Amino acid sequence: METPSAPTGLDADPAHIAAQPRVQKVPSSALTLFIRRDFLSPEECAELIARIDRDRRPSTIADANGDGYFRTSETCDLDTADPFVRLIDAKLCAFSGIDPAHGEPIQGQRYEVGQEFKAHTDFFDPRGSDFPKYCAVAGNRTWTLMAYLNQPAAGGATRFPKIGKTIQPETGKLLAWNNRTGPGAYNDATLHHAMKVRSGVKYVITKWYRERPWG
Repeated sequence: METPSAPTGLDADPAHIAAQPRVQKVPSSALTLFIRRDFLSPEECAELIARIDRDRRPSTIADANGDGYFRTSETCDLDTADPFVRLIDAKLCAFSGIDPAHGEPIQGQRYEVGQEFKAHTDFFDPRGSDFPKYCAVAGNRTWTLMAYLNQPAAGGATRFPKIGKTIQPETGKLLAWNNRTGPGAYNDATLHHAMKVRSGVKYVITKWYRERPWG
């Protein structure tokens, strides 16, 4: 895998993303959402899956909502000191055009049959009780990049209900969307549902970016 050139922006430029080969923009006036098939190779996906299987733990949510089945997947915080993980991170940052300093560490998720993450947004609700805890230093989330690492036998789609779009998992497929409509303005149309896996297992990685440098 080649090391991508380092990005310099503090926020993603949709024109930069759209100009890259094989990128599709979902036609929606409510949400800036891009799809890039085969962003990760099968070999890269297999390496990431192995790391997720080794270090996975039960997933959590920031604001408890009383629903013990809201997010039933497993999570893995990928090691930022791992040279392979750093290469994947650089590849994601080059795609987005965002300075790596604004990125959270890459997170992996694993979904078994029946597991899901019900409809949610990736940005933190400024009215939420845990907003100061999660956003006081780096600010809120700006962009989300999520890549499917495999294609389960059935189920596991990502649905954006407010724009009527459902995206099926495919090995190596990348989704990228803007969680904001402007500085300090967060987009409710980013609401998305990691739907239940009906057969097999689903793996994804997610990279979130912040308004200010992370850490």
